[in-house]
Amino acid sequence: MVRQSLGKMATGGLFDQLGGGFFRYSVDQRWMIPHFEKMLYDNALLLPLYAQLWAVTGEARFEQIVNATTGWLKHEMAAPQGGYFATLDADSEGGEGRFYTWTQAEIHKALAKDEYAVFSRHFGLDQPANFESRWHLHEAMTMTEIADQTGLAVTAVETLLTDARDKLAARREQRPRPARDEKILTAWNALSIRALAITSRHTGRQDCLEDALRTLDFIRQHLWRKGRLLASCMDGAAQQAAYLDDYAFLLDATLETLQLQWRTENLHFAIDLADALLRHFYDQENGGFYFTANDHESLFYRPRPFGDDALPAGNGVAARALTRLGHLLGENRYLEAATRTLGAAWKEIMALPHGHNTLLSALEESLQPPRLIILRGKGPQLAHWQSRCLRPFAPHRLCFAIPDEAQDLPDALAHYPPAGPEMRAYLCSGSQCGAPLSSFTELDHLLKEEEID
Repeated sequence: MVRQSLGKMATGGLFDQLGGGFFRYSVDQRWMIPHFEKMLYDNALLLPLYAQLWAVTGEARFEQIVNATTGWLKHEMAAPQGGYFATLDADSEGGEGRFYTWTQAEIHKALAKDEYAVFSRHFGLDQPANFESRWHLHEAMTMTEIADQTGLAVTAVETLLTDARDKLAARREQRPRPARDEKILTAWNALSIRALAITSRHTGRQDCLEDALRTLDFIRQHLWRKGRLLASCMDGAAQQAAYLDDYAFLLDATLETLQLQWRTENLHFAIDLADALLRHFYDQENGGFYFTANDHESLFYRPRPFGDDALPAGNGVAARALTRLGHLLGENRYLEAATRTLGAAWKEIMALPHGHNTLLSALEESLQPPRLIILRGKGPQLAHWQSRCLRPFAPHRLCFAIPDEAQDLPDALAHYPPAGPEMRAYLCSGSQCGAPLSSFTELDHLLKEEEID
């Protein structure tokens, strides 16, 4: 079901077939014509799904979507000073979608005859115009179907399509661009950090990890002041007290980056975020987290949102992240807060389960804690063991590779000591840990027993 849905989204009009990135939503039942606005958060939520789907299926088409979407983030949404901008408008030149849609004459003029022959078939230019007498590109015919129809080899069709895409993308760059909302929002950037970290985990792309860490560093430098987050930044000016989503999403994202590159200072930052959540947002009486802090301006009603909307529910993300941090550090305060959050939301979850998927994800990890692996070692050997633990796709596994030279570790992690020149792997489930392993072969064997074929 996931493969079918994400595959159709990627080949349809929701995806920018030339520049990468997903539009906001579809306005027709075939998912051909979108509302042409592009949102950072939509792409930050979709990107890790495609990276995970590529890891599961090995299908190159999903890796291509990952690469196109990360390319869009880097080239159109990255702020020079750090972080990612919020949105691209739907309109340009006085009309919606003008930047993205084409006339046949424009495409004829830009492409060679053989390029047009395959491009027009692939993207439906031989069919009636689908948007205000213009064409919005969507896959109407597969490369295999075009090869069968034209007598060309599939590789030849692919080459012609690639060349045609490059020519049209370059020509499109000369058009007046849609306006860009250049606010840098903490919550949306946190989703982007998580997305890039998960993408790096499943594709091995170091640049994605570097972009994630650079964004995290930007937030710590510009939006973290005196132990509190600010919600937005624009033109170098940070402002507005942060909300539940800002703290919860950033805590979740920081834990994702720690699985790829250990930085003790980022672990302490995660602890600070968790403590701020408990201190300023937690409902001590009933469990769960309010959307606003306890020192926020007075509201007629202080919401405590549990349901997913355009964004994942902050309570669900907080519960999942606190569960993970609680098991990593053996900290019952975090585990108890996560459990009480699930209890506070239980009636709403039962009444509308499909409206509370983030909380259901947190519930699953609460009831069946993920396999937690702590690695201690150094150099290439530590990286080799870490790579084995992080791949292939293992959704119920957390791995933290802590170099032997790491300093200032919390007491709970200091109980997993290094072993001199040898590697050590500590495999835990919840609060229960087995004897440390020093054999890669034994570790590999245990992991294979747990993995999904």
